[in-house]
Amino acid sequence: MNKKQKKMLIRILLAACLMIAMNFIPVTGMLRFALYLVPYLIIGYDILIKAWKGIKNRQVFDESFLMAVATIGAMALAVYEDGDYTEAIAVMLFYQIGEWFQSYAVGKSRRNISELMDIRPDYANVEQDGSLVQVDPDEVEIGSVIVVQPGEKVPIDGVVAEGSSSLNTSALTGESVPRNIGAGEEVISGCINMTGVLKIRTTKEFGESTVSRILDLVENASSRKSKSENFISKFARVYTPLVCCSALALAFLPPLVRMSMLGLPADFGDWIYRALTFLVISCPCALVVSIPLSFFAGIGGAGNAGVLVKGSNYLETMSQTRCVVFDKTGTLTEGVFEVNAVHHNEMEQEKLLEYAALAESASSHPISKSLQQAYGKPIDRTRVSDIQEISGNGVTARVDGHMVAAGNGKLMKRLQVEYKDCHHTGTIVHMVIDGVYAGHIVISDRIKSHAKEAVAALKSAGVNRTVMLTGDTDAVARQVAAELGIDEVYSELLPEGKVQKVEELLEKKNEKEKLAFVGDGINDAPVLSRADIGIAMGAMGSDAAIEAADVVLMDDDPLKIAKAVRISRKCLRIVYENIWFAIGIKAICLLLGALGIANMWLAVFADVGVMILAVLNAIRALFVKKL
Repeated sequence: MNKKQKKMLIRILLAACLMIAMNFIPVTGMLRFALYLVPYLIIGYDILIKAWKGIKNRQVFDESFLMAVATIGAMALAVYEDGDYTEAIAVMLFYQIGEWFQSYAVGKSRRNISELMDIRPDYANVEQDGSLVQVDPDEVEIGSVIVVQPGEKVPIDGVVAEGSSSLNTSALTGESVPRNIGAGEEVISGCINMTGVLKIRTTKEFGESTVSRILDLVENASSRKSKSENFISKFARVYTPLVCCSALALAFLPPLVRMSMLGLPADFGDWIYRALTFLVISCPCALVVSIPLSFFAGIGGAGNAGVLVKGSNYLETMSQTRCVVFDKTGTLTEGVFEVNAVHHNEMEQEKLLEYAALAESASSHPISKSLQQAYGKPIDRTRVSDIQEISGNGVTARVDGHMVAAGNGKLMKRLQVEYKDCHHTGTIVHMVIDGVYAGHIVISDRIKSHAKEAVAALKSAGVNRTVMLTGDTDAVARQVAAELGIDEVYSELLPEGKVQKVEELLEKKNEKEKLAFVGDGINDAPVLSRADIGIAMGAMGSDAAIEAADVVLMDDDPLKIAKAVRISRKCLRIVYENIWFAIGIKAICLLLGALGIANMWLAVFADVGVMILAVLNAIRALFVKKL
């Protein structure tokens, strides 16, 4: 508990003890009123202040106003009748108990998210004159070498220049097993170095690093409200003044009708009491508090599971997902391409790989990187000129004065060069040197370990259609799709082709059913934006993909997609449970209150009791480990 919660708990206990003690003090009249006023003010002074400020700022109709009017009215009636002040104090007391429960629940949700916030690094170690100096991570430039000692957080994304160690990535990915890292491997900020000293050459500024992007996502998540939250906010703005007018009518119209038309006693006291009871019952606390809290808890629970949801509106949309569209490379496969074979080469294999690596040296595409890795020597960029990357085709470049082209069958057709198909499954890079076909290189990718399980988990979670889009060859695409159990596959697509295909799928689907796209590359950013819900790989995905996505998987594990869907559905189920429960109970109690059957104690249950139960139900959205 924080200081504010502890203070409120003391007030609740003190007011409750004083209220009970008053029952044993035999006093009457104004002295009795003055004594009961003490616990009333102890427990309710802040509500009265809020109500007064609301009136001053012309924002009258809120929960504080309803509580203030109802309890002050009940106190006034008790003074008039020299009756029981306990009801008025109890209403305020139980309302504050409900507020305390709500505050505690929000605090628990925040703590779940704040565990994620602990990944923020406070400093970076830079070596100066043989000693380590702690500097602000914002001051570290790209290309600088930072030192991360055992027990310290990695402050900025980079590549290990020296050393080896084990990294604790649980804060980022939820994965409890440490990850072993060595020289030449990429590391992302937010991980904790466990064993050895690491020297890391930074590849990004602090503001662009993984940890900073994650924290921005978390901080901005609450600003994007769901339809349910927006509805409740609008509902409260209309509902509260309507209730106040109804209570006023209930207080004065029946007595006037009894006097003028029926010739009966007015019984103003009875009808005012009914109106006050009506006000307490009608307070929309349960809805106004529990619905945003449910979504907040859902986002917190998802964050704890390694799934970052950028807003409650996306949580709501994800719960309706019935079609999931996947990119292939880097999403379902590792994106780690390896050269497996060289066929039909007219020159030495090493020489052909050298030409291919140099021609592709300006590209960050995984295939280009695999060619450079297979070449295995430093790339001399001075040997390369006139590089031209043709989207969806390949590259052309001048290497050592020779015109080199490296790409797929489309590039060969574009250059009007006859090429030889390969009977091996994989990505085929055809080579042309000085206009003559020089052979092809076979490159294959590895399917992610959980990819097949992820597709099966989605189908068991209620997703009835899985689709794969890729720029790869049809043979490779169909082989991967068959292995994973994917329903539909569309291959040899350019980036704009993926967008077009997603738009076609969106047109064909039912309006209530949502389509999710899962991708990781910069070429996936337009599709992620176009889909109903965009899901990006957060660990190794591109910045553009993460920015465009609505949901980010922290550890690139496709199995988390099904978990995210189940979390969202649990959250929405809780939201609807709270809505129907709160409205149902209040409707019954309002009717009883208007008929004079309900007293202030039933009103307390209808307001505060329902709110406490709704809050406790909302907290369930935090518990997602077993989903």
